[in-house]
Amino acid sequence: MFYDQDGISVVGGLGIASFCLLALSGLIVLGMWGCPRYSVYSAKKQGEAQLAHAQSSKEVAVAEAKAKMEAAALLAQADTIRAHGIAASNQIIGKSLEGNPAYLQWLFIDQLKDTKDQIIYVPSGTMGMPILEAGRLQFPIKPAQ
Repeated sequence: MFYDQDGISVVGGLGIASFCLLALSGLIVLGMWGCPRYSVYSAKKQGEAQLAHAQSSKEVAVAEAKAKMEAAALLAQADTIRAHGIAASNQIIGKSLEGNPAYLQWLFIDQLKDTKDQIIYVPSGTMGMPILEAGRLQFPIKPAQ
């Protein structure tokens, strides 16, 4: 056995140093073997995550397209219902105006109150011919030469 100056055995100290050196060598070998494998594993997991993200984005786009299609169908249905309502009200108005020309004349005259400084041709006579206000502007008429 080997002893140091104080008489303590040195063999136990060499065993611990050998063990530490062997453990360090094992960790280095394990790291050299494990790092490439971890890189492959990490790349695989990253690819799976990208695939899942792409599938999720596709599902969202399909859901949005379906929602737009349903909204368009409902808007078309609402327009159809509105058009039927307008047609029915036009029939009612048309029937109420038949044989009631006095109301139409009053409505025309009532609309004239909002016009200011405008030339308006007012229908008159049995054929509804307009009265032309050519003389109102007082332009001198030059004879043709």
